[in-house]
Amino acid sequence: MNEVLHTAFGITVTPWKLVGYLGVVLFAGRWFVQMAYSRAHGRPVVPTAFWFMSISGSLLLLSYFTFGKNDSVGILSNLFPAGVAGYNLYLDLTHKRSLRAPPGSS
Repeated sequence: MNEVLHTAFGITVTPWKLVGYLGVVLFAGRWFVQMAYSRAHGRPVVPTAFWFMSISGSLLLLSYFTFGKNDSVGILSNLFPAGVAGYNLYLDLTHKRSLRAPPGSS
């Protein structure tokens, strides 16, 4: 999967680079989602979508750095954020589930 799709302006685009670019868009775009939610609520808010975008972006970047580039620095820099985002998503969903549970149920 290392064939060149396109070369322009000195940038060679491969399928793995497209995976990496999508990961960057998701990972960076999560901050715009967070900002929009915070603006709508008038206070800092971290929505569930933030954690889904964090995990998705980290996993795509982790795939790019593992299979497309074989870069240990990129692997480590995306492995830990994916774990933290996964844990925070678990906490967020568990908290929301407890809020929906009827009183007296366990």
